[in-house]
Amino acid sequence: MSGPSEPHRPPVERFTKSAARNIFYGGSIFFFVVFVGLTAQSHWHVLTNSTDVATLNDSVVRGKHVWEKHACINCHSILGEGAYFAPELGNVWIRYGGKDDPEGARDGLIAWMQSQPSGIEGRRQMPQFNLSDQELNDLVDFLEWTSRIDTQGWPPNDAG
Repeated sequence: MSGPSEPHRPPVERFTKSAARNIFYGGSIFFFVVFVGLTAQSHWHVLTNSTDVATLNDSVVRGKHVWEKHACINCHSILGEGAYFAPELGNVWIRYGGKDDPEGARDGLIAWMQSQPSGIEGRRQMPQFNLSDQELNDLVDFLEWTSRIDTQGWPPNDAG
């Protein structure tokens, strides 16, 4: 206990500028290393677990180019990315029965794209892109390949 005769001492400064600087730089380096590690782990997971690399062929790549050339993402979403004007297409292959009847699903998807616009009053209309048979088959191959990506439960229902 301090008495009246003891001189007043200033409080001891425990948190110095150099300590603050060391905490800042140390924390920044730590979280940068964690960020790089999580990025590498995510990339590894996509390449080894989520993506069906074995069936990624030229037709799938050409189908993705058809998707991009005609800006399908401006109306549709795929794997949750894109517009929500038209249905999600990441699982359209499954919705058309592609797991049980691949040929029927292919024919159904191609027929749907060729029949657009349907002209039904009050319904959203897909434009007719006049795709060649090659482009139609490539696009369906891309949609089939997309359906095999491990989306960890997305979309939450089969309807997309």
